[in-house]
Amino acid sequence: MAGAATTTAFGQAVIGPPGSGKTTYCLGMSEFLRALGRRVAVVNLDPANEGLPYECAVDVGELVGLGDVMDALRLGPNGGLLYCMEYLEANLDWLRAKLEPLRGHYFLFDCPGQVELCTHHGALRSIFSQMAQWDLRLTAVHLVDSHYCTDPAKFISVLCTSLATMLHVELPHVNLLSKMDLIEHYGKLAFNLDYYTEVLDLSYLLDHLASDPFFRHYRQLNEKLVQLIEDYSLVSFIPLNIQDKESIQRVLQAVDKANGYCFGVQEQRSLEAMMSAAMGADFHFSSTLGIQEKYLEPSDQSVEQEAMQL
Repeated sequence: MAGAATTTAFGQAVIGPPGSGKTTYCLGMSEFLRALGRRVAVVNLDPANEGLPYECAVDVGELVGLGDVMDALRLGPNGGLLYCMEYLEANLDWLRAKLEPLRGHYFLFDCPGQVELCTHHGALRSIFSQMAQWDLRLTAVHLVDSHYCTDPAKFISVLCTSLATMLHVELPHVNLLSKMDLIEHYGKLAFNLDYYTEVLDLSYLLDHLASDPFFRHYRQLNEKLVQLIEDYSLVSFIPLNIQDKESIQRVLQAVDKANGYCFGVQEQRSLEAMMSAAMGADFHFSSTLGIQEKYLEPSDQSVEQEAMQL
């Protein structure tokens, strides 16, 4: 995909732990982009992905199969997947030949869910780096389950993983809290939603952890982890409900800004028409407070704050 006559291509590398909704995201985002008038090519880079719900333009399963690798080399699922990514890294000419005819499309790369591929293993980063040499501008879209916000310990773990991923992948980066419509199915949030999306003062989470007898013994460790996250000050999140067009558009705006994609006037008109039809009125983007009102039940604390203001 190199050459002076070729045009720059854009796309998203969709990453995240297993079960975070990467494949569902690729399906929903591809449908949304096509409604805007973009030509979309979804590329499956996960050899463990079976029964794909979207139309797949390129499938890494044609190059290497996870089941064959596990049988031939007697590896488990994780080791087999790492080998598959290393095999793809060694055979990037195959991927380049598959992507070349799709020049002019907007790419969505559905990546494997093994966390180590995005935190310390070099194969996936090397693949992304080579794509940049082919004049393909990617934004890493990192999905994590929003219900982790309901558990302070898990949320700190998510922050550490997200930070490690941002530093390792070396791409423009957008973090998403997926499955926002299910966020309180596992418990109530201790704070307002913007506390988690903007990653505000994490000392309050430490106070919540101190109330747990198990985590009380690890307070100093948790303090150091929180200090590390705050010192880098890189991690923030955008809430996502893939069934909500307004939510998808908010994500797309952040992704386009990150990789430098500029859409034309016609796409803007298509967007306004589609969103106004979906909302039943003239469309305006809502704030984080609007998202909170949509997906979260009011907490006792927020009700008390409103009563005091009255």
